[in-house]
Amino acid sequence: MSDSKKSSYWLFDWLRKFYTGTFVFWLVWILFLDNNNLKVVLSNRMKMKALERERDVLLEKIADVKKERSEVLGSPKLLEKWAREEYLMRRPNEDVFVIVDENNMPLESRQKE
Repeated sequence: MSDSKKSSYWLFDWLRKFYTGTFVFWLVWILFLDNNNLKVVLSNRMKMKALERERDVLLEKIADVKKERSEVLGSPKLLEKWAREEYLMRRPNEDVFVIVDENNMPLESRQKE
């Protein structure tokens, strides 16, 4: 081989090693050393999934509250019944008896199943 071909191969080998090394350095930097490294990205993704699940639960609760609100505000008798059951409201000169469990908690305050 002639000297010009050897020198061009040497340059090609050097450039290939340079770009390969630069790519490996960049990859290590992005995956482990950067502020948005792989660990941060994965933890943010897990937080996002948890927040999405929480959002779905809250949207279901909002739908239930809206449904209950539309039912209650429809008639005064239902509004009175709801106020008596949920907030233990009473009329003047009326006695209210609250049944409690062994922990001294009203039975009405338990979650409905």
